[in-house]
Amino acid sequence: MNLILSVLNPIALQLGPLAIHWYGVIIASGVVLAVVLALREAKRRNVSEDDILNLILWALPFALIGARLYYVIFEWSYYQANPSEIIKIWHGGIAIYGGLIAATIVFIIYCHKHFLSPWLVLDIAAPTVMIAQAIGRWGNFMNQEAFGAKTTLHFLQTLHLPNWVTEQMLIDGAYRQPTFLYESTWNVLGFIIIMSVRHRQGWFKQGEILLSYVAWYAFGRFFVEGMRTDSLFIGPLRVSQILSLVLFFGAIGLWIWRRKQQPLPDYLEGNTLRSAVK
Repeated sequence: MNLILSVLNPIALQLGPLAIHWYGVIIASGVVLAVVLALREAKRRNVSEDDILNLILWALPFALIGARLYYVIFEWSYYQANPSEIIKIWHGGIAIYGGLIAATIVFIIYCHKHFLSPWLVLDIAAPTVMIAQAIGRWGNFMNQEAFGAKTTLHFLQTLHLPNWVTEQMLIDGAYRQPTFLYESTWNVLGFIIIMSVRHRQGWFKQGEILLSYVAWYAFGRFFVEGMRTDSLFIGPLRVSQILSLVLFFGAIGLWIWRRKQQPLPDYLEGNTLRSAVK
């Protein structure tokens, strides 16, 4: 028996004129999980909970601004004509790369001011960001955005997806590739692998969990981006694919270069900068 479902309502809760969107609820859920995981790992690495919470309080608003600004810049022709839409992030239109760049800058500045190793703190954050991204992609699903090219119902059925997922991919009269799901699955797999090996003695120097995340995410994003229909472009080139290539090879190159330099502290040593200052 075929079960036909309607498109899911993007509004989670309506309180009079106030609409709470699933997009925001899902992203917030990913952030909460990331914070919990980061706090647990920070204790093990001699980084205080206060530092992690302060970092998050500083990084989140700048990450949101960076993600939106990145998107608006590359879609300026639209937003120049519709300036009132710039702040309406609940309609979608935030770029993960923009958020990551902004948050990384905040992390580095904070760490230098508070005698923390930026590499270590970013190592702690990296896998938690990865799972938050995986969860956040389901916000795109609820908004019916970040989808791929047209496909067939038969193809989607071969993926053995639940009916409610399949029907949500019926957009503008055609079934679409669930690229949100491909990226989410790739991030979950990367999260599981990194979480499984990051505590292995001698496996990682400080900074290498971050570089593993960057290389993993960039590799998957390059291919997923090639399937999307809403990419940001510079001329004929997809911005995210260019950035993915730069980040992938940059992460690998930086890993190799750092290993050839002076001895690096192991990830499991935790934060030693503050102790040295004291």
